[in-house]
Amino acid sequence: MMRAALALARRSLGRTWPNPAVGCVIVRDGHVIARGRTRDRGRPHAEADAIAEAARAGLSLKGATAYVTLEPCSHHGRTPPCADALVAAGVARVVSALEDPDPRVMGQGHARLKAAGIAVEVGEGAADAAEINAGFLLRVREGRPLFHLKMAGSLDGRIATASGESKWITGEAARGDGHRLRAIHDAILVGAATASADDPELTCRLPGLAARSPVRIVLDSQARLSPRSKLATSARVTPVWLVCTRSAPADRRETLNALGVEIVEVEEGRDDRIDVLAAARALGGRGLTRILVEGGGQVAASFLKAGLVDGISSYRAGLVLGGDSRSAVGGLEFARLGSAPRFRLVSARLLQGDTLETWRRED
Repeated sequence: MMRAALALARRSLGRTWPNPAVGCVIVRDGHVIARGRTRDRGRPHAEADAIAEAARAGLSLKGATAYVTLEPCSHHGRTPPCADALVAAGVARVVSALEDPDPRVMGQGHARLKAAGIAVEVGEGAADAAEINAGFLLRVREGRPLFHLKMAGSLDGRIATASGESKWITGEAARGDGHRLRAIHDAILVGAATASADDPELTCRLPGLAARSPVRIVLDSQARLSPRSKLATSARVTPVWLVCTRSAPADRRETLNALGVEIVEVEEGRDDRIDVLAAARALGGRGLTRILVEGGGQVAASFLKAGLVDGISSYRAGLVLGGDSRSAVGGLEFARLGSAPRFRLVSARLLQGDTLETWRRED
């Protein structure tokens, strides 16, 4: 039953920020009588969604067991406390995977359930639940989102020829899977050079998933994004955030803002570039929990050097481009292997003629 609740939680990834993606399955006498998951923009919560489903079917939850992937909330926010809703529904037992580290909850939801005489068990499915909500947990504990780096290139880690040609190194199946990644993240992030050279849309273009296109973020220290770019001209349809430094010319910021681009000002780092740690804090402060970093090479290097890359999806095609082509990652400026960021392989699979490897940062 917890596995079913975890599957429901995964369906909400990329759609619930600033809230976590939670699943709930309610069972009585060995039969599932209600299911729920956190809905778009974080409401209703999974427990409330399941309770509402049971009510629509005219089913009582008295004596039932609720399997929930995160501790039911105990505070009033945009929705009433889920712990109170479970008490009112008459459930007899709650099995939750994780305690919520949010200071507004942090064990209080479980305590409220116990005080009402409900049996509470914590820990079943904890590892999977923590993986699903790694971004939410990072934002609560460290004030930043999870950053997942996407790379698509050749066997020797190159993303374009020396002349800049890159369409298409990987095949249709790999490109489609990249759009799947977009759909399960809150935002996509690229650098100013990529936005200028490629003029990308950065939307999810899988059939039926266009509505799941996430926030599009450009790291652009001097706000050079063209007002005629695809990103700027579509900002009122799918949100665009431009992260720039405080020294970015006011007229450029005002022009882009008038088109619907949201301006996020952060501190400068070295060489008048954006301080990516400051950018991470600013984006976490705005509620984002999961960000897909799509490039280019300098942006990838900046996040790797800052220790902000939590995972990597590497799509590799069966061709070799050589040392005069463009690298997926810019210079990292370390002299010893011990300084290199390390990742462990989580999975590998074939996508027609290409390979997708998923890696997770070693703690």
